[in-house]
Amino acid sequence: MPDEISDTPVSGGLDQSEIDRLLAQASGEAVEARPPVLRADGRREDAAADLRVEAYDFRNPVFLSEVELRRLRLLHDEFIRHLGSRIALFLRMECTFRMTRLTTLTHVKFTESLPAPSHICLFKADPLPGIGVLTINPRLALTIVDRMLGGRGHSVTADRHLTEIEIALLEDMLTLLLEEWCIQWKAGPELHPQIVGHENNGCFLQTSARDAVMLVLALDVNFGDCTGALNLAVPYYMIETVVRDLQARRHQDNAPAARPDATGWKPVYEHIALPVRAEWPVFEASLREIASLRVGDVLELPAGILDDTRVLLAGAEKFTGTVGVEGDRVAVKINRKLPTRISQ
Repeated sequence: MPDEISDTPVSGGLDQSEIDRLLAQASGEAVEARPPVLRADGRREDAAADLRVEAYDFRNPVFLSEVELRRLRLLHDEFIRHLGSRIALFLRMECTFRMTRLTTLTHVKFTESLPAPSHICLFKADPLPGIGVLTINPRLALTIVDRMLGGRGHSVTADRHLTEIEIALLEDMLTLLLEEWCIQWKAGPELHPQIVGHENNGCFLQTSARDAVMLVLALDVNFGDCTGALNLAVPYYMIETVVRDLQARRHQDNAPAARPDATGWKPVYEHIALPVRAEWPVFEASLREIASLRVGDVLELPAGILDDTRVLLAGAEKFTGTVGVEGDRVAVKINRKLPTRISQ
């Protein structure tokens, strides 16, 4: 009886081969269940195994690739290094900047992310179109203003909006920051920053369309014992031309140098006449000796000068050779070609 039970398979059980077969069928059905692909011209076709499909967010489009963002990050790294030195010299106190983020956001997402309260500075960079946004933490702004008025740069505890006098003082520092930012765009035209207004609440900003893409640079600023955030955001259409010029300049610098076309022989060259002259570098003489030369004088030439005969083509030395006699004619045997001299 035990032997009969052991030989009979358990009801509802599957052995390993059946499990493997079911898994293979399931994976095959999963491959066959791939959704169709719609091409740009509207054609529907089956998805190939090597087809790469990426998700795209039409509400938050990405206008800059990872390579372009990396190049912009390097540009802004250089901007931050120069900015720290310039602001520290202006305030006569150490001031450090650290990049925390460089990304793209829509205008509505950027304005919604601004903390309250914030001091917002609106600026232009002629001749670029559009208006950029520069935000600074009010506590940091008040600390900077206090330093400009002769304070020690200690953190101001007041959490309030800036007065008109404080805004006027702060504009001097913000103008330096914007000038340094404009200097970094060397590929395009010379930019001239201009502050056009100030705001206290980002919800009322209407400098760009809600879905306009912004390039946002977020900085952490350490000034004295005060730490605050500073954001610089510009719409993409504002810097599109200078970004394109920057990319073109990079491609031009990285492109291999074009090889000059090899000069080919043309039939028209066959009948061009060139004067050919053979001469020797004999010796140098003073003007007095040359002035005393008379008919019948004998000039002694160095031994072996015949082997150092210079052959000139159109007045330029091209070959060296040896003078001898060939039949009833004096001839020059070419021994060596001289290197070409580049005229200055």
